[in-house]
Amino acid sequence: MTLPGTAFVAAAAADEKLGSDTVVLDMEEALGVVDAFVITSGRNVRQVRTLVEEIELRVKQREGRGPLRVEGLRDASWVLMDYGTVVVHVFLEELRSFYDLEHLWLAAPRVRWREEAVG
Repeated sequence: MTLPGTAFVAAAAADEKLGSDTVVLDMEEALGVVDAFVITSGRNVRQVRTLVEEIELRVKQREGRGPLRVEGLRDASWVLMDYGTVVVHVFLEELRSFYDLEHLWLAAPRVRWREEAVG
């Protein structure tokens, strides 16, 4: 299965705005309702908001669509961007360690997104 381009665009956008340890998880078999999680984090609320804005802008430019919904932007400690088949999680660094989604979904394969984003 090939993951939707939205995952790679979102990951690359987060990386360009210095999102910390950006990962893409292939969630198709683990969850079934979404194809991919993109997980990244910012050092402070301002950076989290910047990451969200950049991801939304870049996905709109490259994929021609916005998120179905965005939750958590008010306090910007954990922002969830729902693109249907792709869910983007933008955390404050300390909340990311607390919730540890990568460990929770350990069975979901990590995707080598940098190669796909460039190609």
